[in-house]
Amino acid sequence: MENENHVNHGEVVNDIENEAPLDGNGNRRYWSEFPERNMSYTGPLLVKRTNTTSQIAIVGANLSPIESLDYEMFENEIFKQDWRSRGKIQIFQYVILKWGFAALIGLGTGLLGFFSNIAVENIAGFKLLLVSDLMYKQRYILAFVALAGCNICLAAAAASLCAFIAPAAAGSGIPEVKAYLNGIDAHSILAPSTLFVKVFGSILGVSAGFVVGKEGPMVHTGACIASLLGQGGSRKYHLTWNWLRYFKNDRDRRDMITCGAAAGVAAAFRAPVGGVLFALEEAASWWRSALLWRTFFTTAVVAIVLRAGIQYCATGKCGLFGEGGLIMYDVSTANVTYRGADILAVLLLGTLGGVLGSIYNYLVDKVVRTYSILNEKGPGFKILIVVTIAFLTSCCAYGLPWLATCIPCPDDPSVSCPTVYESGNYKNFHCPAGHYNDLASLFLNTNDDAIRNLFSTRTFKEFHISSLFIFFVTIYFLGVVTYGIAVPSGLFIPVILAGAAYGRLVGRLFESISKLDTGLYALLGAASFLGGTMRMTVSLCVILLELTNDLLLLPLVMLVLLISKSVADSFNKGVYDQILKIKGLPYMEAHAEPYMRNLVARDVVTGPLVTFSGIERVGNILHILRTTGHNGFPVIDEPPFSDAPELCGLVLRSHLLVLLKGKNFSKDKVLTNQNILQRLSALDFAKAGSGKGIKLEDLDIEEEEMDMYVDLHPISNASPYTVVETMSLAKAAILFRQLGLRHMCVVPKSQHRPPVVGILTRHDFMEEHVHELYPNLKPHRWTE
Repeated sequence: MENENHVNHGEVVNDIENEAPLDGNGNRRYWSEFPERNMSYTGPLLVKRTNTTSQIAIVGANLSPIESLDYEMFENEIFKQDWRSRGKIQIFQYVILKWGFAALIGLGTGLLGFFSNIAVENIAGFKLLLVSDLMYKQRYILAFVALAGCNICLAAAAASLCAFIAPAAAGSGIPEVKAYLNGIDAHSILAPSTLFVKVFGSILGVSAGFVVGKEGPMVHTGACIASLLGQGGSRKYHLTWNWLRYFKNDRDRRDMITCGAAAGVAAAFRAPVGGVLFALEEAASWWRSALLWRTFFTTAVVAIVLRAGIQYCATGKCGLFGEGGLIMYDVSTANVTYRGADILAVLLLGTLGGVLGSIYNYLVDKVVRTYSILNEKGPGFKILIVVTIAFLTSCCAYGLPWLATCIPCPDDPSVSCPTVYESGNYKNFHCPAGHYNDLASLFLNTNDDAIRNLFSTRTFKEFHISSLFIFFVTIYFLGVVTYGIAVPSGLFIPVILAGAAYGRLVGRLFESISKLDTGLYALLGAASFLGGTMRMTVSLCVILLELTNDLLLLPLVMLVLLISKSVADSFNKGVYDQILKIKGLPYMEAHAEPYMRNLVARDVVTGPLVTFSGIERVGNILHILRTTGHNGFPVIDEPPFSDAPELCGLVLRSHLLVLLKGKNFSKDKVLTNQNILQRLSALDFAKAGSGKGIKLEDLDIEEEEMDMYVDLHPISNASPYTVVETMSLAKAAILFRQLGLRHMCVVPKSQHRPPVVGILTRHDFMEEHVHELYPNLKPHRWTE
């Protein structure tokens, strides 16, 4: 739950710095009490109501305590002193380290992407080789037992890693990375254990034959690598370095994690430019020109690492099947001339992709919500669900090819048909010599090889229309029921598979009037389904063109993406936005909702305001820290320290704890900021890394110290962002998101009033909060 500063609500929040108790499935629940009024959060909630309090627990994601990140530059006296003390050498160190870390992120992500490809290809390759060998010997029952047994064992191993080591590693991870870059801190999603499970869990899950991909997890993997490098060292394990203190803040970590997300896409698809555009269009909520250069440099490093890996595997040192996962889906050999009838087919594909994508998102939403309820029964039940889906997938992959008829092999002598002991387009399955089973060529292959078969050009009659229809329906269904189980699973590959299947099917239906190759129809179908589910345009277009090595398709891919996104947007949101909603992450959209224009900032500011004086009594600070969950407090100067009450800054809970820990107290209520500056450094107030920061219970304040005073001016942000109370809520929301704020002070419009009337946090902009305050408000559009 968000342990955020709702200073304007006056809630009394249990200290969720401590670990909350585990529930039945090993996840944690975090509870709050709100004595003034009922408070709503986004996401699934458990609510207990009494006459005086409401207790609310977020049970959607069940991640770590969710707070907001401090992307704002906190300009207090400590920071200013540290900045003034930096010379040219320190600035040079900082710049060099940022570029060095960008290179390390690219190197690490590229190596892990290469390792994942090799591992999946070899594990799945040997499994399929065993099944093909048994089928060739006509030991059909034993072949199914081998397939199902291998899939279940691999799936159970992947589920065990997720259930017992890192539950946050389940799913694709893209929504969580997107939320982090939006300013939401769910710490465990970037933990070292999550990285470990993400890498090995995705390898096991994809090898188990699930209709999932390792591309989404690669984005999460890149972000985890960047987060580990961006910790600035560890004082707990004495792994820190004086230079690394520059990175102990949320702003620099955000930039590095953006580079990591771009590197993940580049490693997954060998699309360096697409990775940069993905980070810009989909992942990052804030962007700077300097960040563009660093992400581009990071993805370039990834491309170099993967190219070196391809050349290494070309020597045959990557195992029997090691080279397959690093090959592009090359369609550049096809004829790309098109005419009016082809444009009509593309329009149909775009419309169909939008409709199918919106239905897919709707079903995924329902399935993930159902799994969230079922997973509460414990880790064992999570594993049971995974094993059940693995068995269902094995039954479909082995049973459905029996419905297909055998097709004679093509006459081309350069084609290996049937392919028995290797991956390829023509699987023999149970067919006689010189024949192949087209459904087996799709089902009994790795997902990468199945896509390659569907994208293959100049193979017009390779797949029957009935086989393409069966494969599309099956993949569509399996993709829906598989997403949300306790394994690392990406959505790119299932969507590409299903889209390529119905795209090739449309190509077969238009064969009498169209001149486009069916492989190109498969590519356009994949693009339409991607646009209909993920609602991305520019980045997807570039990724697909880099993936298939055919720039001539650019106009058609652009057209089909625009149509599919426009059609799907009329029904529901993109799949990642829906997952964010399900997980209860308070994501702020780039645009303000229409109903916000009917409200002003003061309309959502309620409850008593908690403030500190510029020179505050130690006992008062401790009492407020113990009885509230606020993370930020306005600091007010009053006479004789000022002519009239005035807002002199904003102080954070974490900084107060550091100040109290250092016991920089005085017996008299006087300014002591110069003395404090000599005893404190900026490193003392730096963002804590993976280790825990100072907790309230870590303080050892003596009884006689409770009546002493502490000067808060040196640690107060002297330039907090403020908005006048009459500013429209829509305008305030846009400012809040674009500036990357955690707190926004609301000041009065008239004089002779307190200098601050409340504080806005991201929860005050959430639809549920506004709707609860104004249930009779009829906005233009309420999102679902």
